[in-house]
Amino acid sequence: MKDEENPQNDAVQAIDANVKQSGYKRKKQKEVAIFGNYRNYYSYRIDQGLEEDPRIKVMKKEWFEGKNCLDIGCNSGLITITIAKKFGCQKILGIDIDSARIEDAYWNLRKIVKMSESKKHQTVDKSKDAGTNGITDPPDKTGQVEISGDSPASHLFDRVSFQKDNFVLGWSLPGDKVYDTILCLSVTKWVHLNWGDDGLITLFSKVWRLLKPGGVFILEPQPWKSYISNRQVSEVATTNYKNLKIFPERFQEILLDKIGFRKIDNLSSSLSGSKTGFNRPILALWK
Repeated sequence: MKDEENPQNDAVQAIDANVKQSGYKRKKQKEVAIFGNYRNYYSYRIDQGLEEDPRIKVMKKEWFEGKNCLDIGCNSGLITITIAKKFGCQKILGIDIDSARIEDAYWNLRKIVKMSESKKHQTVDKSKDAGTNGITDPPDKTGQVEISGDSPASHLFDRVSFQKDNFVLGWSLPGDKVYDTILCLSVTKWVHLNWGDDGLITLFSKVWRLLKPGGVFILEPQPWKSYISNRQVSEVATTNYKNLKIFPERFQEILLDKIGFRKIDNLSSSLSGSKTGFNRPILALWK
């Protein structure tokens, strides 16, 4: 119930209060993630039986291999880790507003490394039984041997990191830190509902400044119907929803004409395997 004597008119204060409540609230025993920071987000959107997120299929290795990358709104880190493992990033940093999701991401990283190493040892043992000594590639510079073309899973600890931060309000732009590739997958709606049109423009502008010339921005914006479904997750979201002037169909125009990206490709034509309601456009933009 509202306190009429002390109305909460400051959106930033309201957001900070929500963050202190671990980034989510409960309503009728159902979790409502006001920042999209769902505990089991990946199970919501990926069909069972798939080994990896279908969005990975539209990503190109050259965007990541040996590159310095940033994943905005990484949630529990599964996309971040998969990209590092499959495409061989030099470094990839995943950031999320919710400290609980960052803890989940580090837990997933440890689990994936452990599982990969266990699987690799099994492969070595089977290869020894077959008389190949388990070696398919020569040792690398660290003396470790690559099996079936993959770099040792333990290297993921050196290449993947996670950080709790608010990219829109709290992320400061380092003077000399730039990225080759930046991902922002299914995040724009939550930025929009929590910080309005100004927050969205801040997001796009910061991404552009953080990218190297020729760098790639991979964006998955949610459609307007998704906003309608989530407009009441908080009072701040409800207020911002009513005042939005920039709609998702204008994002491409703004990114090209106002932010400064030079070209854009829609990667969605080859996307398959997402659950109903998650068939969203995936765009690649070049600085």
